[in-house]
This record gives sequence, structure tokens and C-alpha cells, in this order.
Amino acid sequence: MRILFVSNRLPFTISERDGEFRFQESVGGLVSGIRSYTDTLKGSSRMAEGETGKSGSTEPFNYLWVGWPGSAIEEKNREEVKEKALSQFHAYPVFLSEKVVGKFYYGFCNKTLWPLFHYFPSYTVYDETTWTQYQKVNQTFSQTLLEILKPGDIVWIQDFHLMLLPRLLRERMPDLPIGFFLHIPFPSFETFRLLPGRWRREILEGLLGADLIGFHTHEYTQYFLRSLLRILGEEHEMGEILHKNRIVKAGTFPMGIDFQRFYNAIEDPEVQRERARIGQMAKELKIILSIDRLDYTKGILNRLKGYENLLEKNPRWRGKVLLIMVVVPSRTAIEQYGEMKKKIEELVGRINGRFGSIDWTPILYQYRFLPIPSLLALYGESDVALVTPLRDGMNLIAKEYIATRRDQTGVLILSEMAGASQELGEAILINPNNREEIGEALAEALEMPEEDQKRRNRMMQERLKNYDVHRWADDFIQTLLCTKEKQNRYGARFLASSLKEDLVRNYRSAQRRLIFLDYDGTLVPFVEMPQEAIPPERVLQILKALSEDPRNEVVLISGRVRKSLDCWFGMIPIALVAEHGIWLKEKGKEWRMVKPLTNDWKPQILPLLERYVERLPGAHLEEKEFSLVWHFRGADPELASLRKKELMDDLVHFTANRDIQVLQGSKVVEVKNSGVNKGTAALHWISENENVFTLAIGDDLTDEDLFMALPTESASIRVGKFGSNARYNLPSPEEVLQLLEELTKKD
Repeated sequence: MRILFVSNRLPFTISERDGEFRFQESVGGLVSGIRSYTDTLKGSSRMAEGETGKSGSTEPFNYLWVGWPGSAIEEKNREEVKEKALSQFHAYPVFLSEKVVGKFYYGFCNKTLWPLFHYFPSYTVYDETTWTQYQKVNQTFSQTLLEILKPGDIVWIQDFHLMLLPRLLRERMPDLPIGFFLHIPFPSFETFRLLPGRWRREILEGLLGADLIGFHTHEYTQYFLRSLLRILGEEHEMGEILHKNRIVKAGTFPMGIDFQRFYNAIEDPEVQRERARIGQMAKELKIILSIDRLDYTKGILNRLKGYENLLEKNPRWRGKVLLIMVVVPSRTAIEQYGEMKKKIEELVGRINGRFGSIDWTPILYQYRFLPIPSLLALYGESDVALVTPLRDGMNLIAKEYIATRRDQTGVLILSEMAGASQELGEAILINPNNREEIGEALAEALEMPEEDQKRRNRMMQERLKNYDVHRWADDFIQTLLCTKEKQNRYGARFLASSLKEDLVRNYRSAQRRLIFLDYDGTLVPFVEMPQEAIPPERVLQILKALSEDPRNEVVLISGRVRKSLDCWFGMIPIALVAEHGIWLKEKGKEWRMVKPLTNDWKPQILPLLERYVERLPGAHLEEKEFSLVWHFRGADPELASLRKKELMDDLVHFTANRDIQVLQGSKVVEVKNSGVNKGTAALHWISENENVFTLAIGDDLTDEDLFMALPTESASIRVGKFGSNARYNLPSPEEVLQLLEELTKKD
């Protein structure tokens, strides 16, 4: 098994000097996290080689990293770059021009997706040319992957730059295991739908090409599932979506850090020397640490104002505290970032000028990259870590700070808007938009007793140690493999070509056949208004062809009223069943009831259903002879789900001690007389047709009674949803019609 990690950027940047290419390792949470995980893969691969004396694979390790190398590479140099990337980093580059990167990365990714997904709609740019480039780059990644993919590979796609890629790969390699992980927040539906309709649909459909879609928090997962429902109409059961014959799972996997590495690294001699230097510089001052990339999502300005509030409200801390603020350069080509840098520096100058003195400067500000030893030393020496993003997918700085506190002292102040807050509940959680709240949290942190610090950090460290980056990646990969296994199990229920051939062969060899067919959702797709589902000519021709074979007994068994069935199918010599089994009409005979029924219960139930029609725009009521049906296909899906639950609760009370039952179908709730269903109706024909080839096709819960009534050797098919008493599944009415057309062909 080989894992292909696919991301916008490779874990290095290429530069050219004096005709030679130089590879410089990149930094960042995603890179360091996956690099830590791949180190374990290297180890396991080498161990396997040592035990067997040779490697079972032509690959030196069992992973490959695919992405853009960070700069434009001329055509003549690409083979050289490929060779070096593969040998030095076990990576395979995707080549993009500067012009393409400008519209793709600095354009659509950072001017559209990044601000919108972080709830900055006023910064969001909607530019069709950058969207087109986003599509093209995802296609380029797909083409590159297709060059190198091998049987048994797993593809794990990382982050928002490549949300169209899963679908592009799926179309070319239907059985490929594909995982996708979003490292930034997935926004609420109300925010996500600000994207143009075509873009948002294509993004969701692109993600659904994956087998497993991962998010940092349960909240992001639910937002994604809600957008699927509202935009694509895709429902889920416990995070599983049935999409185009495949089960796709959306799950929560909070990314961890290499806890042991940070815990041990704080004792490194180089880190200790740097800690001593910081300690000498700060002397008796309490150190508050703020370190972030330059980004408007990080809340740096609010953080400074919160620190200013601390000094305003707590004069006793003046001269006794130092804010070390490190801002790492980032995305300097985007105008908002340059403006923000200017505002930060102006505010730092104002606070230092307002509160500082000859022997004390309140803020030590640095705009630069920090080497790892310096970062770890700051973690170790700081009394307080101030991590207050306005919105953040996870935020690993908070976790790294806690991991380095070997003596379990120190206080973490953390934004409740960061994904990490879901795991680090013992930190001081604050609203990052409120400067007073930040100031109060700083005062609390500076005065917190050491015993309380240790109690909080001990609990957080234990949690971070148990769910580190290795556990995160293993959980994701194992869940992906389990999802593929589940797909394969359910896929065996689909009427694949071999099973279909067997069914057709058994049908043709049979001397007598009994065929039960549902109508709505089986022979025709669902429509918003039931009266609009008039059978197309194709359906009529198929039923006519089936009925003309003297060996066939065809029964159309539907929830429709008698009048509709007579109007649509009365001219075809088939048997009809109306209202889910209440009325039967044998071929060439008149309608009759299965058993005597009354509808004297209707006046009590009708007002209740009418009230729920009024409470749900888009719902409507259908009255049949012996049943009442509340339809909600045309209603808002979320409100409809809520109203349906309320209605079901009310119906339990209203139907108690009455000889009626409640059926839940596809976007309908039906109240009818009990004791009659499609299964009891079908027994009329089954009892008279023993030892015949029996085929039954239906699509919802009302058809389950039919499937259970069939002889065990029957061919039963449920359209769409899994978890049925039917033996097989077909994806949609279109596949049902194709099957029936195959049956009607001449032997």
C-alpha cells in the first residue's frame, strides 16, 4: 500500500542560483504534521526491508508527496527537478506557471475561498477568470496523478486548494480509495451559499468524489452536511451519504501534533541556550507570547487592543509584563495583508509610546520567520500564550505551547473560534472580538496560581499525547479503508453486470413469471406534485411489451388512487393495485377491496394534517379514498425534517386506539387503515403462482412489506437506498427501465 499525499505545495520550495536548483524545506502545521507521519512510514518500510532482506516494493518508501514546488520551472529543467524531488523528498512535482499561480493561488484560493470560509465576506472577490483557473489547476493535478498512480495506491488530498480534484480522479478511476481533508473551517450554509450557485454546486460535487471527507471539528462536519442537503438535496445517515451508487462518509478528525517531539525538544541544548538568552533579556518580566502568520483571520489587532486594555485597567502590571509579538510574513502580494501590517505596526507604536518608559517597553515586535529552536525557546519561557484567531480551522500553535510545558506551568488563552478550543477546554477561552474580555483573560492568566496552571495543563497534555498527529493520520486512513470495505459490501448488492446476466437468463428460461412493479421512484423519478408524474411513452411501451408475453403476469402495485392508475394504465393488460394494497384490479376485471374498510377516522385526522400544511410552506395534502397523505417534497428540507418529527409525535397521540397506521415514505407521511399493505396485496398473486420466476422492484418503506412477502428465491430489487429486505439494489429509475428493456428483448 502506498499513500499519495496531495497538497497545493510540496514540503519544500525550489530556488535557482548559479544554474543549480536549491531545495529549502517548508514550515507550517500541515507540512510538519504530515512529515512527522511520513517519518513513521519510512521507519516501518525500512524495518520491513531489514526483516526480509529486501523490499517488497520497487519504491524506497511507501508514500509519495505530490504538489507544486513553489516556483515556476522551465520545461527543459523539469526532468532534473523531478529526479531530485523524488530522491531527496520522495515527492513528485506538479508544474504551474507564475501566471497560473497568480490567478489560482493568489486569486481564487486567497481572494475567494480563504476569506469566505473564514467569515470575511466583505473581503471576498468573485471573479470568473480565477474560478476558471481553479478548475484548470485541479485538472492539472488530476492529470499528473494519473501519470503515477498504481494499483493499491491511496490518495489523500489536503485542503481547500483542491476541492474539485476528488471528483476528477473518481471519473477516471472509479475504484481508487480517495480521502480529502479540509484544514480550514467549513462555513455555515448561510455563508457558503454566498458563492455563485454553479461554483458551490461544483465544489460540493467535487468533494463527493472522495470516499472520506474529514474536518477538524464536529461543527464543520455538520455545516458541510447541511450544505449538501440544502444545495444538492443529499441526505445523510450518521454522516454517510449515498451518492451515485457509492457511500461517502463525512467525519471529524481533529489534527494533532507530534506531542513527544515538542515535549522532548524543549530540553535540546540549542533551545536551552536560546531560553537563557530570552530569560536574560526579559529579566523579572512576565512574558506573554503572540506568534502568528500575518493574516486578517488571526485577530492580531484585537489581541493588541486586549493587551492595551490590560495595561489600562491594571496599572500594577505596567513595567512587569512583556508582550513578545512575532508576526510571520505571509501572502504579501495580497493588498489586505500589506494594509494589516501597517495597522499592526502603528498600534504597536501607539501602545509602546503610551505606556512605555526609558527602562520598559511593553511590546517587543518582530516581523520575521522564526527558526524552530527560537520558537521552542519562546514556548518554554513564556508565562502566557495568547492565541486569539477570529476564525481558525484548528490552530496548532496552541497545542505546541501546551506540549512544551514540561513542568506543566504556563497559561493558554485561546479563542473559542479556533478548532483547537474543542479539545483544549481547560484553557482560558475567550471571544476574540472583545478587547475587554481579552484584557480580563490576561489579568486572570498572569495571576493564576501555579497549582491551577498545572492541573489544567496536565489534563490538556494527556489529551494531546493520546491523540497526536500519528493517531490522527492513522484514524483517517483506517476510516477510509473501512469506508471502502463498506462500499464493496454494499456494492455487491448492486445488480452488477454478472448478476444482471444471471437474472436475465433466469427470466428467459422461466415458463411462468410474476412481476411486481412500484411506480413513483421506481419507474419514474419523484416530482414535486404527484399529479405531474404522468408516465412517459417509454414506460408505457415497456409495460406493454412485458404484458404481451403470455408467460408474464405483471402487477403495478402503487400508492396511487384508482382513478390515476386507470387513466394512465387502463389500456394495458396488466393487474393494478392502488393505495398500497387497499384496492386490487386483476387483469380484465373490475376493482375490488382487499377487505372491508371505513374512513370514519378521517375527520379527526384531517385538521391535524391541514395545520401542518399551513406550518410548512411547500407542503400539500392529498386525500385518497382510505388514506390521507402529507407531501413535503417541495418544502425547505431542514424545516420539513423538523415538522415531520412534530407531526409524527402528534400522530402517535391521534392514532392511538384506532385501527389506522402511519407510513413514512419518500418525502411523504401517509395515514391509512391498518392491516393492509403491498405485501398482503401481493399474496393474492403469489398464492396462485407457485414455483414461478418472481421479480419485485420498489423504492421505499412501503415496498418492504412486498419484499418480505415474496418467496425466498425471488429476485427483489430496491431502488436507491441500502438497508433493505430486497436482495439487490439499483441506483435510480433509469437503471430499472434499462433492466426491464433488457427483459423485453426477444430471446
